Amino acid sequence: MSPLALGAATFGDEWGWGATKDEARRMFDTYVDRGGNFVDTADVYTDGTSEVLVGEFARHRRDSLVIATKYSSMTDRRDPNSGGGPRKNMMTSVESSLRRLGTDHVDVLYLHVWDDMTPVEETLRGMDDLVRQGKVHYVAMSSAPAWQVSRMQAIADLRGWSPLVALQVEYNLLDRTPERDLVPMAREMGLGVVPFSPLAGGVLSGSYSRSDLGAPASEDEPDGTRRHLNRALGTVTERNLAIADEVRDIAHEVGRSPAQVALAWVLHRPGVTAPILGARTVEQLEGNLGALEVDLDPQHLDRLETASAFELGAPHALLASDHIRAVTRGDLVIQGRG
Repeated sequence: MSPLALGAATFGDEWGWGATKDEARRMFDTYVDRGGNFVDTADVYTDGTSEVLVGEFARHRRDSLVIATKYSSMTDRRDPNSGGGPRKNMMTSVESSLRRLGTDHVDVLYLHVWDDMTPVEETLRGMDDLVRQGKVHYVAMSSAPAWQVSRMQAIADLRGWSPLVALQVEYNLLDRTPERDLVPMAREMGLGVVPFSPLAGGVLSGSYSRSDLGAPASEDEPDGTRRHLNRALGTVTERNLAIADEVRDIAHEVGRSPAQVALAWVLHRPGVTAPILGARTVEQLEGNLGALEVDLDPQHLDRLETASAFELGAPHALLASDHIRAVTRGDLVIQGRG
């Protein structure tokens, strides 16, 4: 698959901050014409418009593309069966996605958001049935606990069901916590890591400043905008802006944009298959694709690692300590008295 995926959550303006059909078409054609083949969407993105547009744009080159979609997010709050991981919702969602996409198969199907009420065996068996029916080629997980994903992979292996092939997770310089368990688990269990929000909602591209700290939403900032969402999620903090400052400084030194530097860092992380680009304009997309041409030297990587350092937590901090590593490897000689 392509080293960068095209995110289609911005295809359609139903949510107040996406791209019009014409702009989405331009982005799709630009991505594919540059050699891209991995398109990521979901049944709920822009209320279904995203899948409709992806299907329309891909119609005459379907076989050359890898189209991923997702299910489990509730599509009708009046219907408890329209969300979650159960087999009923899975089958209904996939059939609806196939109709919107105008295709007879989905290349990758993700469980979108972890559902702790559905037995994992039910989800895995349903996914395996879809693969055997030819409606889905590969199955994957998104936004799920590492221990549950590894458990599911073990169950699938033992029962001869379709294995999970990918893990989609938020991963960027502002949030490296997937390095505790999720990324190592994925590498060990054979799942490719597909990071979403690699620019942390625009914070790493330099879209925010110290004036945004604690600032209330303005009257001309609708609830559906990305800026409003970042404020609500608490993404704009002093720590995060300091990391963005380091990204900006390195970008200036290497003659690239901050977004390209931030994306280049994610691209070269161990286990990463393809970060998802969530552009809203062709200009943004073309700029982001330039990350493929960025070559960060060890000094720049060290600076980014230092600026974005995070607490490993238990038991990882203990296991990573020099003392424990030396003891377990037999490198430490303990001197006795007398």
